[in-house]
Amino acid sequence: MIYLPPLRRLLLPAIIFLAIAVFYRSSFNASSLPSFILHSPPAPPKGIRLSVSDVQTELFPTVNATESHLTPSSKFYYDLYESSKRSNTTWEPQKPIDQPSLKILWQCPVQANRFTNHIRISAIVRNITQIPPQPLNPETRVFWNPTIISLPYWAENQYLVVSRIVTAGHHQENVMCEANVCYVGPGEDAKLGEKPCTEDDLKLLGPAGGMRCASTPIALNVPPTPAEQCYGKYGTYVDVPGFHDPRVFWSGKGEPLMMVNTQSRYACFGLWMIDLRTLHPPLQDLLASSPTHPSLGPLKSYPTLTELTRNPPETRSLIEKNWLLFFPTTGESYIHYDLSHPKNTSARGRTFAKLLGNGFTTANLTDPLELPCLLDTDATETDEAKKGGTWHQATNSLSLILCERKDPQCRPSPENTVFFAVIHRKFPNYLDLPLRYERHFMVWSASPPFSMLGISQHPILMANETASGWTESQNWDDDPANVAAVTRTRIHNSTTEPYGGKEYWAYFTYTVSIAYAWARTGTEEVGEKNVGFLDDEVVLGIGIDDKGQGFARARAGDLVQCLKACSGRGLGPEDTL
Repeated sequence: MIYLPPLRRLLLPAIIFLAIAVFYRSSFNASSLPSFILHSPPAPPKGIRLSVSDVQTELFPTVNATESHLTPSSKFYYDLYESSKRSNTTWEPQKPIDQPSLKILWQCPVQANRFTNHIRISAIVRNITQIPPQPLNPETRVFWNPTIISLPYWAENQYLVVSRIVTAGHHQENVMCEANVCYVGPGEDAKLGEKPCTEDDLKLLGPAGGMRCASTPIALNVPPTPAEQCYGKYGTYVDVPGFHDPRVFWSGKGEPLMMVNTQSRYACFGLWMIDLRTLHPPLQDLLASSPTHPSLGPLKSYPTLTELTRNPPETRSLIEKNWLLFFPTTGESYIHYDLSHPKNTSARGRTFAKLLGNGFTTANLTDPLELPCLLDTDATETDEAKKGGTWHQATNSLSLILCERKDPQCRPSPENTVFFAVIHRKFPNYLDLPLRYERHFMVWSASPPFSMLGISQHPILMANETASGWTESQNWDDDPANVAAVTRTRIHNSTTEPYGGKEYWAYFTYTVSIAYAWARTGTEEVGEKNVGFLDDEVVLGIGIDDKGQGFARARAGDLVQCLKACSGRGLGPEDTL
Protein backbone atom coordinates (compact mmCIF):
# COMPACT_ATOMS: atom_id res chain seq x y z
CA MET A 1 0.00 0.00 0.00
CA ILE A 2 1.31 3.45 -1.01
CA TYR A 3 1.68 5.91 1.86
CA LEU A 4 1.41 9.68 1.25
CA PRO A 5 2.14 12.30 3.89
CA PRO A 6 -0.92 14.42 4.79
CA LEU A 7 -0.02 17.45 2.64
CA ARG A 8 0.91 15.32 -0.35
CA ARG A 9 -2.55 13.74 -0.38
CA LEU A 10 -3.84 17.04 -1.78
CA LEU A 11 -1.38 17.09 -4.67
CA LEU A 12 -3.27 14.73 -6.99
CA PRO A 13 -6.68 16.49 -6.60
CA ALA A 14 -4.96 19.85 -7.23
CA ILE A 15 -3.36 18.56 -10.45
CA ILE A 16 -6.71 17.18 -11.65
CA PHE A 17 -8.51 20.49 -10.90
CA LEU A 18 -5.79 22.49 -12.70
CA ALA A 19 -6.06 20.26 -15.78
CA ILE A 20 -9.84 20.71 -15.89
CA ALA A 21 -9.48 24.52 -15.56
CA VAL A 22 -6.92 24.70 -18.40
CA PHE A 23 -9.11 22.49 -20.60
CA TYR A 24 -12.17 24.67 -19.89
CA ARG A 25 -10.35 27.94 -20.66
CA SER A 26 -8.79 26.67 -23.88
CA SER A 27 -11.75 24.73 -25.34
CA PHE A 28 -14.81 26.91 -24.65
CA ASN A 29 -15.74 30.54 -24.98
CA ALA A 30 -17.63 32.47 -22.33
CA SER A 31 -20.99 31.84 -23.92
CA SER A 32 -20.67 28.03 -24.26
CA LEU A 33 -20.56 27.23 -20.53
CA PRO A 34 -21.72 29.20 -17.51
CA SER A 35 -18.88 31.10 -15.89
CA PHE A 36 -18.03 30.83 -12.24
CA ILE A 37 -19.44 34.26 -11.27
CA LEU A 38 -21.15 34.19 -7.94
CA HIS A 39 -22.94 37.57 -8.31
CA SER A 40 -23.99 39.98 -11.04
CA PRO A 41 -21.46 42.66 -12.06
CA PRO A 42 -22.15 46.18 -10.67
CA ALA A 43 -24.07 48.66 -12.79
CA PRO A 44 -21.85 51.11 -14.70
CA PRO A 45 -21.59 54.59 -13.17
CA LYS A 46 -23.64 57.49 -14.49
CA GLY A 47 -22.09 59.49 -17.26
CA ILE A 48 -20.13 58.41 -20.28
CA ARG A 49 -17.66 55.52 -20.28
CA LEU A 50 -17.00 54.63 -23.88
CA SER A 51 -13.94 53.35 -25.64
CA VAL A 52 -12.97 55.34 -28.71
CA SER A 53 -13.73 52.37 -30.95
CA ASP A 54 -17.31 52.26 -29.66
CA VAL A 55 -18.08 55.84 -30.62
CA GLN A 56 -19.30 55.97 -34.21
CA THR A 57 -18.07 59.44 -35.01
CA GLU A 58 -14.89 61.03 -36.27
CA LEU A 59 -12.51 63.33 -34.50
CA PHE A 60 -13.44 66.93 -35.10
CA PRO A 61 -10.83 69.02 -36.91
CA THR A 62 -8.27 70.62 -34.63
CA VAL A 63 -9.05 74.33 -34.51
CA ASN A 64 -6.62 75.39 -31.77
CA ALA A 65 -4.32 73.83 -29.24
CA THR A 66 -7.11 72.38 -27.09
CA GLU A 67 -10.17 71.98 -29.30
CA SER A 68 -9.85 68.43 -30.57
CA HIS A 69 -12.36 66.12 -28.97
CA LEU A 70 -14.87 63.34 -29.50
CA THR A 71 -18.61 63.89 -29.44
CA PRO A 72 -20.51 60.81 -28.26
CA SER A 73 -23.75 59.71 -29.86
CA SER A 74 -26.74 61.74 -28.66
CA LYS A 75 -28.15 58.82 -26.71
CA PHE A 76 -25.09 58.81 -24.45
CA TYR A 77 -24.94 62.43 -23.36
CA TYR A 78 -25.05 63.18 -19.67
CA ASP A 79 -28.49 63.44 -18.05
CA LEU A 80 -28.60 63.62 -14.26
CA TYR A 81 -32.37 63.70 -14.02
CA GLU A 82 -33.38 60.91 -16.38
CA SER A 83 -30.60 58.40 -15.63
CA SER A 84 -30.90 55.13 -17.52
CA LYS A 85 -34.70 55.21 -17.85
CA ARG A 86 -34.65 57.54 -20.85
CA SER A 87 -31.24 56.96 -22.38
CA ASN A 88 -32.65 57.36 -25.89
CA THR A 89 -34.70 60.47 -25.11
CA THR A 90 -33.63 64.02 -25.89
CA TRP A 91 -34.76 67.36 -24.50
CA GLU A 92 -37.11 69.56 -26.43
CA PRO A 93 -35.56 72.45 -28.36
CA GLN A 94 -35.24 75.55 -26.18
CA LYS A 95 -33.69 78.99 -26.35
CA PRO A 96 -32.26 80.86 -23.34
CA ILE A 97 -33.88 84.12 -24.46
CA ASP A 98 -37.32 82.54 -23.93
CA GLN A 99 -36.66 81.70 -20.26
CA PRO A 100 -38.25 84.32 -17.92
CA SER A 101 -35.75 83.76 -15.11
CA LEU A 102 -32.89 84.86 -17.41
CA LYS A 103 -34.37 88.14 -18.69
CA ILE A 104 -32.08 90.22 -16.44
CA LEU A 105 -29.12 88.99 -18.52
CA TRP A 106 -30.33 90.52 -21.79
CA GLN A 107 -30.96 94.05 -20.45
CA CYS A 108 -28.53 96.78 -21.59
CA PRO A 109 -28.75 99.90 -19.40
CA VAL A 110 -25.35 101.18 -20.62
CA GLN A 111 -24.72 102.39 -24.16
CA ALA A 112 -21.62 101.08 -25.92
CA ASN A 113 -18.79 103.35 -27.08
CA ARG A 114 -19.46 104.14 -30.75
CA PHE A 115 -15.78 103.63 -31.69
CA THR A 116 -14.49 100.80 -29.50
CA ASN A 117 -17.84 99.02 -28.88
CA HIS A 118 -16.98 98.72 -25.17
CA ILE A 119 -19.37 99.41 -22.32
CA ARG A 120 -17.88 101.05 -19.25
CA ILE A 121 -19.03 100.31 -15.69
CA SER A 122 -18.50 102.51 -12.62
CA ALA A 123 -15.94 100.31 -10.83
CA ILE A 124 -12.31 101.42 -11.05
CA VAL A 125 -9.07 99.44 -11.17
CA ARG A 126 -6.95 100.09 -8.08
CA ASN A 127 -3.41 99.05 -7.29
CA ILE A 128 -2.06 96.10 -5.29
CA THR A 129 1.26 96.23 -3.45
CA GLN A 130 3.20 93.31 -1.99
CA ILE A 131 5.13 95.63 0.33
CA PRO A 132 3.75 95.11 3.86
CA PRO A 133 3.72 97.73 6.62
CA GLN A 134 7.16 98.08 8.17
CA PRO A 135 8.93 95.80 5.65
CA LEU A 136 12.06 94.01 6.83
CA ASN A 137 13.92 94.56 3.54
CA PRO A 138 13.55 96.83 0.50
CA GLU A 139 11.36 95.28 -2.22
CA THR A 140 12.66 95.54 -5.78
CA ARG A 141 10.76 92.69 -7.44
CA VAL A 142 7.96 93.35 -9.94
CA PHE A 143 4.67 91.51 -9.39
CA TRP A 144 1.96 90.83 -11.95
CA ASN A 145 -1.18 88.82 -12.80
CA PRO A 146 -2.74 88.52 -9.31
CA THR A 147 -5.24 85.79 -8.54
CA ILE A 148 -7.36 86.56 -5.49
CA ILE A 149 -9.79 84.86 -3.11
CA SER A 150 -11.54 86.31 -0.09
CA LEU A 151 -10.78 84.73 3.27
CA PRO A 152 -13.46 83.60 5.78
CA TYR A 153 -15.22 86.37 7.68
CA TRP A 154 -13.49 85.38 10.94
CA ALA A 155 -9.99 85.77 9.44
CA GLU A 156 -7.71 88.54 10.62
CA ASN A 157 -7.17 89.65 7.01
CA GLN A 158 -9.56 89.95 4.09
CA TYR A 159 -7.94 88.43 1.00
CA LEU A 160 -5.36 85.90 -0.17
CA VAL A 161 -3.33 87.06 -3.18
CA VAL A 162 -1.07 84.89 -5.35
CA SER A 163 1.07 86.86 -7.81
CA ARG A 164 3.66 86.03 -10.41
CA ILE A 165 7.08 87.68 -10.34
CA VAL A 166 8.68 89.19 -13.42
CA THR A 167 11.91 87.19 -13.85
CA ALA A 168 14.95 87.74 -16.04
CA GLY A 169 14.89 84.24 -17.52
CA HIS A 170 12.38 81.55 -18.40
CA HIS A 171 12.03 80.29 -14.83
CA GLN A 172 8.79 81.00 -13.02
CA GLU A 173 8.31 82.37 -9.50
CA ASN A 174 5.08 82.92 -7.57
CA VAL A 175 4.40 84.37 -4.13
CA MET A 176 1.42 84.54 -1.78
CA CYS A 177 0.30 86.92 0.95
CA GLU A 178 -2.75 87.82 2.99
CA ALA A 179 -3.94 91.34 2.18
CA ASN A 180 -6.41 94.07 3.12
CA VAL A 181 -8.11 96.94 1.29
CA CYS A 182 -7.92 100.53 2.48
CA TYR A 183 -10.28 103.35 1.49
CA VAL A 184 -9.80 107.03 0.73
CA GLY A 185 -12.00 109.88 1.95
CA PRO A 186 -14.70 110.03 4.61
CA GLY A 187 -15.61 106.37 4.13
CA GLU A 188 -19.28 106.52 3.10
CA ASP A 189 -18.54 103.85 0.48
CA ALA A 190 -16.13 101.84 2.63
CA LYS A 191 -16.86 98.13 2.82
CA LEU A 192 -16.99 95.92 5.87
CA GLY A 193 -13.55 95.42 7.38
CA GLU A 194 -11.80 98.16 5.42
CA LYS A 195 -9.65 100.76 7.16
CA PRO A 196 -8.74 104.29 6.06
CA CYS A 197 -5.56 104.52 3.99
CA THR A 198 -2.48 105.82 5.79
CA GLU A 199 0.03 108.16 4.18
CA ASP A 200 2.31 105.15 3.69
CA ASP A 201 -0.53 103.26 1.95
CA LEU A 202 -1.17 106.14 -0.45
CA LYS A 203 2.53 106.47 -1.20
CA LEU A 204 2.59 102.86 -2.44
CA LEU A 205 -0.93 102.52 -3.85
CA GLY A 206 -1.66 105.96 -5.25
CA PRO A 207 -4.48 108.42 -4.51
CA ALA A 208 -7.28 105.84 -4.98
CA GLY A 209 -5.95 103.49 -2.31
CA GLY A 210 -6.05 99.76 -2.95
CA MET A 211 -4.95 96.37 -1.59
CA ARG A 212 -1.81 95.79 0.46
CA CYS A 213 -0.13 92.68 1.81
CA ALA A 214 -0.34 92.41 5.59
CA SER A 215 2.98 90.56 5.84
CA THR A 216 5.96 89.68 3.68
CA PRO A 217 4.91 87.45 0.74
CA ILE A 218 6.02 83.84 0.91
CA ALA A 219 7.29 81.84 -2.06
CA LEU A 220 5.00 79.09 -3.33
CA ASN A 221 6.94 75.97 -4.21
CA VAL A 222 5.45 72.80 -5.66
CA PRO A 223 7.34 69.64 -6.63
CA PRO A 224 8.81 69.53 -10.14
CA THR A 225 6.81 67.46 -12.61
CA PRO A 226 7.96 65.38 -15.59
CA ALA A 227 7.62 66.53 -19.20
CA GLU A 228 6.81 63.35 -21.07
CA GLN A 229 6.08 64.69 -24.57
CA CYS A 230 7.98 67.94 -25.16
CA TYR A 231 9.11 67.39 -28.74
CA GLY A 232 10.16 69.62 -31.64
CA LYS A 233 9.54 73.31 -30.97
CA TYR A 234 8.46 72.42 -27.42
CA GLY A 235 11.73 70.66 -26.63
CA THR A 236 13.09 73.54 -24.54
CA TYR A 237 10.02 73.48 -22.29
CA VAL A 238 11.48 70.47 -20.47
CA ASP A 239 13.99 72.72 -18.72
CA VAL A 240 11.62 75.57 -17.68
CA PRO A 241 11.58 75.41 -13.86
CA GLY A 242 8.62 76.47 -11.76
CA PHE A 243 4.90 76.66 -12.47
CA HIS A 244 3.04 79.48 -14.15
CA ASP A 245 -0.50 80.86 -14.64
CA PRO A 246 -1.71 79.99 -11.11
CA ARG A 247 -5.43 80.29 -10.38
CA VAL A 248 -6.76 80.18 -6.81
CA PHE A 249 -10.41 79.60 -5.95
CA TRP A 250 -12.74 77.93 -3.45
CA SER A 251 -14.21 74.52 -4.25
CA GLY A 252 -17.88 73.75 -3.73
CA LYS A 253 -17.17 72.28 -0.32
CA GLY A 254 -14.86 75.08 0.78
CA GLU A 255 -11.36 73.89 -0.13
CA PRO A 256 -8.85 76.64 -1.05
CA LEU A 257 -7.47 75.23 -4.31
CA MET A 258 -4.74 76.32 -6.69
CA MET A 259 -4.54 75.18 -10.31
CA VAL A 260 -1.18 75.63 -12.03
CA ASN A 261 0.27 75.09 -15.49
CA THR A 262 3.48 73.06 -15.60
CA GLN A 263 5.13 70.05 -17.25
CA SER A 264 2.81 67.11 -17.84
CA ARG A 265 2.87 63.32 -17.49
CA TYR A 266 0.54 63.01 -20.49
CA ALA A 267 1.70 65.85 -22.73
CA CYS A 268 4.29 68.63 -22.63
CA PHE A 269 2.43 71.12 -20.40
CA GLY A 270 -0.72 70.37 -18.45
CA LEU A 271 -2.87 71.53 -15.53
CA TRP A 272 -2.31 70.40 -11.95
CA MET A 273 -4.22 70.98 -8.73
CA ILE A 274 -3.20 71.25 -5.08
CA ASP A 275 -4.88 72.35 -1.86
CA LEU A 276 -3.34 75.60 -0.62
CA ARG A 277 -3.40 74.27 2.95
CA THR A 278 -0.63 71.88 1.92
CA LEU A 279 1.55 74.82 0.87
CA HIS A 280 0.46 77.24 3.61
CA PRO A 281 -0.42 75.38 6.85
CA PRO A 282 -1.89 78.47 8.62
CA LEU A 283 -4.84 78.13 6.23
CA GLN A 284 -5.63 74.76 7.83
CA ASP A 285 -5.79 76.38 11.28
CA LEU A 286 -7.96 79.18 9.90
CA LEU A 287 -10.51 76.86 8.29
CA ALA A 288 -10.65 74.76 11.46
CA SER A 289 -11.54 77.77 13.62
CA SER A 290 -15.03 78.73 12.41
CA PRO A 291 -16.88 80.33 15.33
CA THR A 292 -20.23 78.85 14.25
CA HIS A 293 -19.26 75.50 12.64
CA PRO A 294 -16.36 73.98 14.62
CA SER A 295 -14.58 71.31 12.58
CA LEU A 296 -11.21 70.35 11.15
CA GLY A 297 -12.16 72.06 7.89
CA PRO A 298 -13.15 70.41 4.60
CA LEU A 299 -11.36 67.19 3.72
CA LYS A 300 -8.64 67.64 1.11
CA SER A 301 -9.47 66.36 -2.37
CA TYR A 302 -6.00 67.39 -3.58
CA PRO A 303 -3.57 67.01 -0.64
CA THR A 304 -0.69 66.60 -3.08
CA LEU A 305 -0.04 67.96 -6.56
CA THR A 306 -2.46 66.12 -8.86
CA GLU A 307 -2.61 66.33 -12.65
CA LEU A 308 -6.01 66.92 -14.26
CA THR A 309 -6.79 64.97 -17.41
CA ARG A 310 -8.83 65.11 -20.57
CA ASN A 311 -10.38 61.88 -21.82
CA PRO A 312 -10.21 59.86 -23.95
CA PRO A 313 -6.41 60.17 -24.25
CA GLU A 314 -6.61 60.75 -28.02
CA THR A 315 -8.24 64.14 -27.39
CA ARG A 316 -5.34 65.58 -25.38
CA SER A 317 -3.01 68.23 -26.76
CA LEU A 318 0.70 68.80 -26.23
CA ILE A 319 0.01 72.14 -24.52
CA GLU A 320 -3.05 72.34 -22.28
CA LYS A 321 -4.03 75.59 -20.55
CA ASN A 322 -6.86 77.94 -19.55
CA TRP A 323 -9.14 75.30 -18.06
CA LEU A 324 -11.68 76.26 -15.39
CA LEU A 325 -13.66 74.30 -12.81
CA PHE A 326 -17.28 74.63 -11.76
CA PHE A 327 -19.12 73.04 -8.84
CA PRO A 328 -22.87 72.33 -9.27
CA THR A 329 -23.11 70.72 -5.80
CA THR A 330 -20.90 70.34 -2.77
CA GLY A 331 -19.67 66.93 -3.88
CA GLU A 332 -19.43 67.44 -7.65
CA SER A 333 -16.83 69.20 -9.77
CA TYR A 334 -16.43 69.64 -13.52
CA ILE A 335 -13.68 70.91 -15.81
CA HIS A 336 -14.65 73.29 -18.62
CA TYR A 337 -11.95 72.82 -21.25
CA ASP A 338 -12.95 74.78 -24.36
CA LEU A 339 -15.37 77.27 -25.85
CA SER A 340 -17.18 76.74 -29.12
CA HIS A 341 -15.12 77.90 -32.08
CA PRO A 342 -16.69 80.79 -34.03
CA LYS A 343 -14.97 80.27 -37.37
CA ASN A 344 -16.10 76.69 -37.96
CA THR A 345 -19.53 75.78 -36.64
CA SER A 346 -19.11 72.17 -37.75
CA ALA A 347 -16.28 71.84 -35.23
CA ARG A 348 -18.29 72.60 -32.09
CA GLY A 349 -15.42 73.05 -29.68
CA ARG A 350 -17.20 73.43 -26.35
CA THR A 351 -16.04 70.60 -24.09
CA PHE A 352 -16.41 69.87 -20.39
CA ALA A 353 -16.20 66.74 -18.25
CA LYS A 354 -16.91 65.54 -14.73
CA LEU A 355 -14.03 64.91 -12.35
CA LEU A 356 -14.11 61.35 -11.01
CA GLY A 357 -11.25 61.59 -8.52
CA ASN A 358 -7.44 61.76 -8.58
CA GLY A 359 -7.63 64.11 -11.58
CA PHE A 360 -9.40 61.61 -13.85
CA THR A 361 -12.48 62.62 -15.80
CA THR A 362 -15.30 61.36 -17.97
CA ALA A 363 -15.35 61.99 -21.70
CA ASN A 364 -16.90 65.17 -23.09
CA LEU A 365 -20.36 65.72 -21.56
CA THR A 366 -21.51 68.62 -23.75
CA ASP A 367 -25.06 68.12 -25.04
CA PRO A 368 -24.52 67.01 -28.66
CA LEU A 369 -27.45 69.14 -29.80
CA GLU A 370 -26.22 72.36 -28.16
CA LEU A 371 -25.65 75.01 -30.84
CA PRO A 372 -22.44 77.10 -30.84
CA CYS A 373 -22.67 80.44 -29.06
CA LEU A 374 -19.66 82.32 -30.46
CA LEU A 375 -20.05 83.91 -33.87
CA ASP A 376 -17.40 84.83 -36.42
CA THR A 377 -17.95 88.55 -37.02
CA ASP A 378 -14.78 89.26 -38.99
CA ALA A 379 -16.52 88.81 -42.35
CA THR A 380 -18.95 91.68 -41.70
CA GLU A 381 -16.72 93.91 -39.53
CA THR A 382 -15.59 97.18 -41.17
CA ASP A 383 -13.27 98.37 -38.37
CA GLU A 384 -9.88 96.69 -38.86
CA ALA A 385 -9.11 97.16 -35.15
CA LYS A 386 -11.91 94.71 -34.34
CA LYS A 387 -10.79 91.91 -36.65
CA GLY A 388 -8.58 88.92 -35.95
CA GLY A 389 -9.37 88.25 -32.29
CA THR A 390 -9.22 84.76 -30.79
CA TRP A 391 -11.24 83.55 -27.79
CA HIS A 392 -9.71 82.16 -24.60
CA GLN A 393 -11.01 81.15 -21.20
CA ALA A 394 -9.45 83.36 -18.54
CA THR A 395 -10.68 82.98 -14.96
CA ASN A 396 -12.25 80.57 -12.51
CA SER A 397 -16.06 80.42 -12.29
CA LEU A 398 -18.60 81.58 -9.70
CA SER A 399 -22.19 80.55 -9.10
CA LEU A 400 -24.76 83.35 -9.34
CA ILE A 401 -28.42 83.49 -8.28
CA LEU A 402 -30.24 85.92 -10.58
CA CYS A 403 -31.98 88.00 -7.94
CA GLU A 404 -30.81 90.32 -5.16
CA ARG A 405 -29.83 89.12 -1.72
CA LYS A 406 -31.77 91.98 -0.12
CA ASP A 407 -34.98 90.91 -1.87
CA PRO A 408 -37.09 88.85 0.59
CA GLN A 409 -38.75 87.10 -2.37
CA CYS A 410 -35.41 85.93 -3.77
CA ARG A 411 -35.10 82.16 -3.58
CA PRO A 412 -32.47 80.04 -5.34
CA SER A 413 -33.83 77.58 -7.88
CA PRO A 414 -32.43 75.57 -10.80
CA GLU A 415 -34.04 78.08 -13.18
CA ASN A 416 -32.41 81.20 -11.71
CA THR A 417 -28.97 79.80 -10.81
CA VAL A 418 -26.09 80.05 -13.29
CA PHE A 419 -22.31 79.99 -13.51
CA PHE A 420 -20.25 82.83 -14.95
CA ALA A 421 -16.59 83.39 -15.80
CA VAL A 422 -14.41 85.82 -17.75
CA ILE A 423 -13.34 84.96 -21.28
CA HIS A 424 -10.95 87.08 -23.32
CA ARG A 425 -10.89 87.98 -26.95
CA LYS A 426 -7.19 88.46 -27.63
CA PHE A 427 -6.03 90.82 -30.38
CA PRO A 428 -2.39 90.84 -31.55
CA ASN A 429 -0.33 93.79 -32.78
CA TYR A 430 1.83 93.82 -35.92
CA LEU A 431 4.51 91.83 -34.06
CA ASP A 432 1.92 89.21 -33.06
CA LEU A 433 2.24 90.31 -29.44
CA PRO A 434 -0.83 91.14 -27.32
CA LEU A 435 -2.44 94.42 -28.33
CA ARG A 436 -5.43 94.05 -26.00
CA TYR A 437 -7.47 91.46 -24.16
CA GLU A 438 -11.17 92.26 -24.41
CA ARG A 439 -13.05 91.24 -21.26
CA HIS A 440 -16.29 89.34 -21.86
CA PHE A 441 -18.41 87.29 -19.49
CA MET A 442 -19.91 83.93 -20.38
CA VAL A 443 -22.86 82.45 -18.50
CA TRP A 444 -24.05 78.84 -18.46
CA SER A 445 -26.70 76.89 -16.60
CA ALA A 446 -25.93 75.47 -13.17
CA SER A 447 -28.14 72.42 -13.87
CA PRO A 448 -27.55 69.54 -16.29
CA PRO A 449 -26.87 69.60 -19.18
CA PHE A 450 -25.10 72.87 -18.18
CA SER A 451 -26.10 74.63 -21.40
CA MET A 452 -24.44 77.82 -22.56
CA LEU A 453 -26.84 80.73 -21.98
CA GLY A 454 -25.11 83.94 -23.07
CA ILE A 455 -21.92 85.92 -23.71
CA SER A 456 -21.31 89.66 -23.34
CA GLN A 457 -22.46 91.56 -26.42
CA HIS A 458 -19.82 94.21 -25.77
CA PRO A 459 -16.38 94.08 -24.13
CA ILE A 460 -16.43 95.52 -20.60
CA LEU A 461 -14.07 98.22 -19.34
CA MET A 462 -13.73 99.51 -15.82
CA ALA A 463 -14.23 103.24 -15.33
CA ASN A 464 -10.52 104.11 -15.68
CA GLU A 465 -9.47 101.53 -18.30
CA THR A 466 -8.71 102.12 -21.97
CA ALA A 467 -8.48 99.83 -25.00
CA SER A 468 -5.49 99.80 -27.32
CA GLY A 469 -6.26 100.08 -31.02
CA TRP A 470 -8.07 103.42 -30.86
CA THR A 471 -7.04 106.97 -30.00
CA GLU A 472 -7.43 108.49 -26.57
CA SER A 473 -10.36 110.66 -27.60
CA GLN A 474 -12.12 107.67 -29.16
CA ASN A 475 -11.59 105.64 -25.98
CA TRP A 476 -13.19 108.35 -23.87
CA ASP A 477 -15.99 109.18 -26.29
CA ASP A 478 -18.45 107.69 -23.78
CA ASP A 479 -17.43 110.31 -21.17
CA PRO A 480 -19.45 113.53 -21.78
CA ALA A 481 -16.98 115.70 -19.86
CA ASN A 482 -14.06 114.40 -21.92
CA VAL A 483 -15.98 114.88 -25.19
CA ALA A 484 -16.66 118.51 -24.21
CA ALA A 485 -12.96 119.13 -23.39
CA VAL A 486 -11.83 117.56 -26.68
CA THR A 487 -14.36 119.58 -28.67
CA ARG A 488 -13.22 122.88 -27.10
CA THR A 489 -9.56 122.07 -27.78
CA ARG A 490 -10.19 121.15 -31.41
CA ILE A 491 -12.10 124.37 -32.02
CA HIS A 492 -9.46 126.70 -30.58
CA ASN A 493 -6.18 125.06 -31.66
CA SER A 494 -4.74 122.21 -33.68
CA THR A 495 -3.05 120.13 -30.98
CA THR A 496 -2.89 116.38 -31.34
CA GLU A 497 -4.29 113.56 -29.23
CA PRO A 498 -5.55 113.53 -26.56
CA TYR A 499 -6.70 117.10 -27.34
CA GLY A 500 -6.61 118.16 -23.71
CA GLY A 501 -8.69 115.16 -22.58
CA LYS A 502 -7.86 111.95 -20.77
CA GLU A 503 -4.89 109.83 -21.82
CA TYR A 504 -4.36 106.09 -22.12
CA TRP A 505 -4.50 104.29 -18.77
CA ALA A 506 -2.56 101.13 -19.71
CA TYR A 507 -1.50 99.35 -22.89
CA PHE A 508 -3.51 96.24 -22.01
CA THR A 509 -5.05 94.50 -19.01
CA TYR A 510 -5.71 90.82 -18.39
CA THR A 511 -8.36 89.49 -15.97
CA VAL A 512 -6.89 86.62 -13.97
CA SER A 513 -9.51 85.76 -11.35
CA ILE A 514 -12.94 86.53 -9.94
CA ALA A 515 -14.06 86.04 -6.32
CA TYR A 516 -16.90 87.23 -4.16
CA ALA A 517 -15.84 90.02 -1.82
CA TRP A 518 -14.89 89.50 1.81
CA ALA A 519 -17.62 89.16 4.48
CA ARG A 520 -20.61 89.92 2.27
CA THR A 521 -22.95 88.98 5.10
CA GLY A 522 -20.51 88.40 7.94
CA THR A 523 -21.84 84.87 8.40
CA GLU A 524 -21.07 82.84 5.26
CA GLU A 525 -19.06 79.67 5.64
CA VAL A 526 -16.29 78.58 3.25
CA GLY A 527 -18.69 76.26 1.42
CA GLU A 528 -20.67 79.35 0.38
CA LYS A 529 -17.71 81.30 -1.01
CA ASN A 530 -18.56 80.42 -4.61
CA VAL A 531 -22.26 81.40 -4.45
CA GLY A 532 -23.62 84.94 -4.74
CA PHE A 533 -26.48 87.21 -5.77
CA LEU A 534 -26.80 90.06 -8.25
CA ASP A 535 -26.15 92.72 -5.58
CA ASP A 536 -23.06 90.96 -4.18
CA GLU A 537 -19.69 92.45 -5.07
CA VAL A 538 -17.09 90.56 -7.09
CA VAL A 539 -13.35 91.22 -6.82
CA LEU A 540 -11.49 90.89 -10.12
CA GLY A 541 -7.74 90.23 -10.11
CA ILE A 542 -6.23 92.17 -13.04
CA GLY A 543 -2.77 92.00 -14.62
CA ILE A 544 -1.51 95.26 -16.14
CA ASP A 545 0.87 95.24 -19.13
CA ASP A 546 2.56 92.01 -17.94
CA LYS A 547 4.42 94.12 -15.38
CA GLY A 548 1.85 95.28 -12.85
CA GLN A 549 -1.24 94.27 -10.96
CA GLY A 550 -4.52 95.69 -9.76
CA PHE A 551 -8.04 94.77 -8.78
CA ALA A 552 -11.57 96.04 -9.27
CA ARG A 553 -14.67 95.49 -7.20
CA ALA A 554 -17.98 95.50 -9.06
CA ARG A 555 -21.58 94.34 -8.56
CA ALA A 556 -22.14 90.91 -10.03
CA GLY A 557 -25.23 92.23 -11.84
CA ASP A 558 -23.12 94.86 -13.63
CA LEU A 559 -20.77 92.20 -14.96
CA VAL A 560 -23.42 89.94 -16.48
CA GLN A 561 -25.60 92.64 -18.02
CA CYS A 562 -26.15 93.09 -21.74
CA LEU A 563 -25.46 89.51 -22.82
CA LYS A 564 -26.11 88.04 -26.22
CA ALA A 565 -28.37 85.04 -25.76
CA CYS A 566 -26.99 81.76 -27.08
CA SER A 567 -29.04 79.85 -29.63
CA GLY A 568 -29.79 77.05 -27.20
CA ARG A 569 -30.51 73.49 -28.15
CA GLY A 570 -31.37 72.46 -31.70
CA LEU A 571 -33.34 69.60 -33.15
CA GLY A 572 -30.39 67.68 -34.49
CA PRO A 573 -26.94 67.78 -36.07
CA GLU A 574 -28.32 69.56 -39.14
CA ASP A 575 -28.94 72.74 -37.11
CA THR A 576 -26.33 75.44 -37.61
CA LEU A 577 -26.00 79.14 -36.79
